[in-house]
Amino acid sequence: MLIRLWWLIRKELQALMGNTQGRFLLIMPVLLQTALFPFAATLEVTGNTLAIYNQDGGAQSRELLERLTHMPAFTTIIPVQGEAGMTEAITGQRALLGLIIPGDFSRRLARGEPAKVQLIIDGRRSNGGQVAAGYISQVIARWQNEEGNAGKAPPTLAVRNLYNPNIEFHWHILPALVAIITTTGCLIVTALSVAREREEGTFDQLLVSPLTAGWIMAGKAVPGILVAVGQGCIVALAARFVFHLPFAGSLSLLLAGMVCYGLALAGIGLFISSFCSTQQQAFLGVFSFTVPAVILSGYISPVENMPQEFQWLAAIDPLTHFIVLLKGVFLKGFDWSAAWPLLWPLLAIAGVTLSLALAMFRRHIA
Repeated sequence: MLIRLWWLIRKELQALMGNTQGRFLLIMPVLLQTALFPFAATLEVTGNTLAIYNQDGGAQSRELLERLTHMPAFTTIIPVQGEAGMTEAITGQRALLGLIIPGDFSRRLARGEPAKVQLIIDGRRSNGGQVAAGYISQVIARWQNEEGNAGKAPPTLAVRNLYNPNIEFHWHILPALVAIITTTGCLIVTALSVAREREEGTFDQLLVSPLTAGWIMAGKAVPGILVAVGQGCIVALAARFVFHLPFAGSLSLLLAGMVCYGLALAGIGLFISSFCSTQQQAFLGVFSFTVPAVILSGYISPVENMPQEFQWLAAIDPLTHFIVLLKGVFLKGFDWSAAWPLLWPLLAIAGVTLSLALAMFRRHIA
């Protein structure tokens, strides 16, 4: 039986990689995404334009503007005249933010009175605008603290960033990228495998083979798991040696996590495939699963910030557990005891999805 299973696995691998086009489609997208995503898929805000309407012109306003010009979030400062000029700069997307300094700004500060400035954010780019506004708020707060403690020894805050000392955003992106690329490759391979047999008319030949339904499912799942591990290793190697992401954990734990995650994905892919008659339907099914899975995984926003109902959905999303596992292996140096609370949900999801896929497969046979 194992020899027959091997021949089925070999047949699937030949269908995937038996020609140049197949190998190209399996490898090149991984390389391109690894090269582009760390730079394109970033939530950092740098290199934007700040519009300034300075009605004051005093020493205090000039000092504030001097501090703002040295922020990495803004490489261009454009002065505008009047509120109409400010509106035009924001509306025409020439500036992400606009800062209006009132005419009595310096005088009020000189008298020890509070002075306000107005910050205008382009709501069409709300995420970047809010992040940049936070940067400006920090600069103003730091400046006010220095002014208020002139002649005194101000309190100092020593900040230590664990696991990412320099707050490198690539260190957040790359472990998640391993998971996302693995997800796409494994789901497409497994979901399209059974649909391809039906579309090409070879599904009935597969059913009359000496293999049982369970062995046929295994033969369809193993190539997807191998693709997942292979693509994951390519991205992990690039993260370590090209982008210099630290690797503090165990290689065996990383590979075990990839296999467990591949099992969960294979179950989901085969379950999707059991409802599809064509490869186009299977591809749409994969897309319908992948987008919500990425959103719920915590890659875009923390799971803790989601409503309780969505946190429950995130708990049954294998991508959620795998991203946390990857960050733990790369950055925290997870051992097996620390990783087990993340591995067993993957195995549980794999058991449920593979069982459902097998049940649907047997139902179609009957």
